[in-house]
Formats: sequence, structure tokens, C-alpha cells
Amino acid sequence: MGDAVFRVKKVSKFFRHHQVLRKVNFDIQRGEILGLIGSSGSGKTTLLNVLVGFLAPEEGAVDFRCSVGGKEAYLDVHQHPTVLKELCGFASQDPSFYPQLTVRENIEYFGSLYSLGSQALRANTQTLLHLMDLSKAQNLLASNISGGMERRLDIACALVHNPDVLILDEPTADLDPVLREHIWEIVRKVNAKGTTVILASHHLEELEDFCSRILILRQGKILDLDTPLNLKAKYQRHQEIHLETYPGNYEKLIPGIKGKEITKVEQRGSTLIIHTDQPQRVMQEVLELVGKHKEVLVDLRLWKPSLDDVFLQLYRGMAE
Repeated sequence: MGDAVFRVKKVSKFFRHHQVLRKVNFDIQRGEILGLIGSSGSGKTTLLNVLVGFLAPEEGAVDFRCSVGGKEAYLDVHQHPTVLKELCGFASQDPSFYPQLTVRENIEYFGSLYSLGSQALRANTQTLLHLMDLSKAQNLLASNISGGMERRLDIACALVHNPDVLILDEPTADLDPVLREHIWEIVRKVNAKGTTVILASHHLEELEDFCSRILILRQGKILDLDTPLNLKAKYQRHQEIHLETYPGNYEKLIPGIKGKEITKVEQRGSTLIIHTDQPQRVMQEVLELVGKHKEVLVDLRLWKPSLDDVFLQLYRGMAE
């Protein structure tokens, strides 16, 4: 049967005559953190809404894994919404809590929508208040809490029934770097307990740090799905050596920087940039060359491609 918690099978979604998803086909593995990236309008939010059954696809299907009669089985998300609701927690881009209720009352109310006993609900609420760092704010009206607290309250409401899968749409949008890091730390803790996490975000450098795999969407199509490391290896094979010396007579250095492992040498201001797929070897040769020409080493850095670079290269390649 495999270990997929969701199987997305050639899903297409239209809004009137506009196609938003185009035969999207992939599995989501148990226990992973899957990041969705793409430009605005690429279909990220629509895909998440199809996953949780809020939107039905015109073509294809989405199955989720659950236990039926003591046996593992896959059920269609749109044919079994009640079962799916117990399995998943979802926090959308927009706040879903009630501003006229306190922080604690919101968590308790959302918990009451699931098959939780009163004792379990109280215990889960207390645990989430602590996990989300909301204990001191638990008696405040939700209308009076900060933006960072709002986001954490939304996640708490999505987690109150201990779902196997947590789905987050832009969980760190409009938050400053400190608050974003707080949210990512919460996501890490939730995932460490075995919860599968699926999230959409435009903070690519942050997704790169902790996502198991990244799915790249463009105009409703999957451009690629792989680990951050594999994506960078596939699309950005070359790295850059950034060299700065004094007095900087690079015209003497450049003729000696050659070989099949070097694809390009260029000067940007006071920095010499060497493009290569064998950085360690080339760096050693360059240092020997610097000493030979009696240049003084000012700075030597190795630049490695980021997920942003992969994203831009993929999008530029599709546009050409």
C-alpha cells in the first residue's frame, strides 16, 4: 500500500473557463513536511483547498489514508468528509477564529466540533496554550491579540483534535522575521511528534531549511517535486567562488584560471567570480595562483545556490 497519507491523482480544477490546476499528480508521505511554492496565481491555495475537500476537482481525485474496520484503506476526500475532518487540521491565510471569544474559548469551541471528550478537550487546550506560547493571553479577547498571536491561535484551533495531518496556507505571511521563526519552530515541534505537515509559503529560504520535499507549481502544473538538496543539484550544478585580492591585478590572475571544471570567470567591481562544479579543487588552485602573483588575499567565499535561485531558473526557463 505504501506510506502515502494523500494520493493526488491527475487533479484538474477550473473556475468558470479559467483552469487553475492541470492534471496535478503526486503523493504526500506520512511524517514529511511538504512545502508548496509558486508565484501568485500558481494554484497553491486551490490545491490545499482541494486536499481538504473544500473544493471539488472537475477531473481526477484525491484519496486519503485512514483506518477502516481495523484495516488501512484509501478513501475519496469528497465522498468521506466526516472521516477526513478527524484526520486533518487546516489553517487558512485568513483568520478563522471568532474575535468575540477569548483565546481559550476559541480553542475549546473548535475542539467541540470533533469527537473529543470533555477531559481530552481540556487537556488538549492546555497543551496547545503552552505549545503556542498563548498561556498568558488565554483570557484575552481574540480581537485584542497581536498578529503573531492570531497566527498561533489559528494553528492551535487546527491542532486541537490531534490530527494526523496539519495543512497551513502561508503561515508566516506578513510576520516579521522573529515571529516567522517562532511559527517555524512550532511547525518543527508538531512534525517531530509524527504529524505530517503540508504548507504553502513564499518564504523560500525558510522552506529550504526544514522541508522534507518541495513541490514547485507554475500555472497549475507541477514543475518538480523533490528534496531541497536534490532540486539545487538538478538545476544549479555550478557554484561560485568569490575572490577579492589586493592590489587586485586580476588581468594577471584570469589567464591562469582555466580548465574544464571552470565554466566562467568574471569581474564584478573589486570581486573576481569563478563559476565551477569543482569548487574545492579550484579554490586550492586559485590560492596558489594568488601567492604566485604576490596578491594579498582580502576575501574568499564560496557561494552555493539557494532554493530562490532554483525557483527563478525554473520560471525563467519556462518563460523562454
